[in-house]
Amino acid sequence: MISIFIVFAIFILFYVNKMTSSLCIQKEIPEERQHKVFRTINVLVTILLISSYLEILYT
Repeated sequence: MISIFIVFAIFILFYVNKMTSSLCIQKEIPEERQHKVFRTINVLVTILLISSYLEILYT
């Protein structure tokens, strides 16, 4: 079960980063701010994935 979830999580993180990159290009966010946007989104998505894994694990 954990291996399936890890593959799913990697796919989700990759796709979210791809969408974040498109957002930065579309909104013309400066290079110096892009790393903050990526870091914030990646941290929030990681928290979401960990909480969903724990919910699945203990349900």
